[in-house]
Amino acid sequence: MDLDTLSAKLPAFVAAKYGRALPVFDVVKMPGHAGFAYGFRVQNDTMVDSWFIRLPPPNVSWKGTADVLRQVAVLNALDSTSVPHCSVKWSGDDLEWFGCPYFVVPWLDGDVLRLGEGEWGRTLSDSVLLDLGRQVMTALAGVHKVGADKVPYLGEPLPFDDDVTRWDRFIEKAAEPQRLAEAPYVRRKLLENLPADAPVGIFHGDFQTANLFCSKAGRLLAVIDWELCGLGATLNDLGWIVTFSDRQAWPAAAPGQPARPSFLDPDTLIGLYRQAWEGPLPDLNWFRALAAYKFAIISGFNLMLHRRGKRIDETWEQTSLCMEPLMRRASELLG
Repeated sequence: MDLDTLSAKLPAFVAAKYGRALPVFDVVKMPGHAGFAYGFRVQNDTMVDSWFIRLPPPNVSWKGTADVLRQVAVLNALDSTSVPHCSVKWSGDDLEWFGCPYFVVPWLDGDVLRLGEGEWGRTLSDSVLLDLGRQVMTALAGVHKVGADKVPYLGEPLPFDDDVTRWDRFIEKAAEPQRLAEAPYVRRKLLENLPADAPVGIFHGDFQTANLFCSKAGRLLAVIDWELCGLGATLNDLGWIVTFSDRQAWPAAAPGQPARPSFLDPDTLIGLYRQAWEGPLPDLNWFRALAAYKFAIISGFNLMLHRRGKRIDETWEQTSLCMEPLMRRASELLG
């Protein structure tokens, strides 16, 4: 939906939800890659209310990641927890407003955690970063402690083997397939060593710094972008964020260039999560290997989309250089 169309539809929606006509302004497309998200503001007497609305992509079936009400189910379940998140103000599958399902949450002031050269996250002291890490991993454990019975809308848990084999079709389409030469070996080792008793519950699906919304003083305000959420092995999330901070998985892309910026080191992140989870973390290296395997494949697939002009994003030219190191790290973690 373009901004003009959304701007034309929002006044009637706002009037229905507030019970009276109010001015709507500052309708903008929000940054990021996850779904179709917009911000808007409402002049509510002397107050200005700021809102964030998420809609599914156009011309797709409202299933899986395009089913925005999956996110609503999880966010509603988190309302009874201490996990920082955006509580849903309005949601629905009624088509009268936007012609598609939707949900609306508060538009927060802050930013996602940015750790690149010159970014605000690099100005935080080591002690503040460690405290932020504790907040982040405590929040992750809090998500994983929510019972699956709280989110029946998500359906059945994803089987462990399906989370290996569902990436096969992306391998076939990846650009630079020679960089995925180790994929068949890693795939086989993952399937031969499926976890037996890893905890199952709600997982975020993309738990990493780009989805941690913070104040610039180092306080976690909300875990955001839940479009990949589901039921399944919760250690997928721990393996994911740890992989994004694993120097052995992300060496310098070229001589003389710095390695990819990372949050806290893997051992610290795992230790902070372990304290908050207060239970065993079986087969953690398997989930770390799976995360590295997945992201190597995702990088190759997105590089293909970029080069074919289907989804232009120059950053994948750089990110894809780590396809081989990620596969190699997955192999190492599997022994």
